[in-house]
Amino acid sequence: MKAFRAVAIGIVMLTAVSSWAESDAQKALDRFKSMAGTWTGKGAHGETSEVTYSVIAGGTSVMADIKMGDEAMTSLYYVDGGRLMMTHFCPSNNQPRMQAVISPDGKTVTFDFLDATNLPSPQAGHMHKAVYSFEDPDHYSEDWTWKHEGKDSHFQFEMQRKK
Repeated sequence: MKAFRAVAIGIVMLTAVSSWAESDAQKALDRFKSMAGTWTGKGAHGETSEVTYSVIAGGTSVMADIKMGDEAMTSLYYVDGGRLMMTHFCPSNNQPRMQAVISPDGKTVTFDFLDATNLPSPQAGHMHKAVYSFEDPDHYSEDWTWKHEGKDSHFQFEMQRKK
């Protein structure tokens, strides 16, 4: 009976400790939460970008209002089970969902295409990938991949927190 009780106590303690541990997905979402505010950036060819991050829905997600040149779009970042997800609402009238791959050091988050709503075919133009590389609390880079008819175009921006 004592052995059973000791095992039961051990299981309860392990369960409690594992529930306290924060998942990599939650840590990455917390990084996006820390970005609340407005950021500005420039691309390699002088293009401009402005992103305003807001923590929404009781802290369960982050919304990014994005202006890339003349285009306006919105992305939502959230945890689904043990994975970090992004849904991107695009002016091309489709909504790609992307799943994150988080680097071991947490400094790079790569969102890869999972599926999309309102996408007539895989050949139709859509955002297919987004890579965020975090330098410090006031600087990061974005590399977006637009896929159309099997060809990729990149939009890269070096971003800094607007003071």
